[in-house]
Amino acid sequence: MVRRIEDVREEQLEQIEEIENACFSLPWTRDQLKSQMKDPQHEFIAALEENGRVLGYVGMMHVLDEGYISNVAVAPEVRRQGIGQALIEELMARAEALDLAFVTLEVRCGNAAAIALYEKQGFVPVGRRKNYYDFPREDAILMTHFLK
Repeated sequence: MVRRIEDVREEQLEQIEEIENACFSLPWTRDQLKSQMKDPQHEFIAALEENGRVLGYVGMMHVLDEGYISNVAVAPEVRRQGIGQALIEELMARAEALDLAFVTLEVRCGNAAAIALYEKQGFVPVGRRKNYYDFPREDAILMTHFLK
């Protein structure tokens, strides 16, 4: 299924925006997604099929030795096929190459599949953000992967 993972290119933003809209109740705009594109403070990668179709993506901002995952999304019709795992593994390899001390993220407390994926990748719960999400209102579990 996944043929390659690469840095997001501007011409892929339309597909990424479609996945974003399908996955989140308050999706980011194309301009917000574009702001995540690779630069000295961001990693933004996509998993692609052989034909170039975007299957999923993940973004991370990093400051000093700290990484913060912004969004992780996989197209609904291709979930449970290892795409999210492949994206997180590649992102964590990049985090190690950047010599980050940790990478952290928030996840809806009711998103058991995502929590299981993150735990499998070495993230541990470190806190809770009360009423962090809207539509529906829900707490966020703060999870961190310590690299050092």
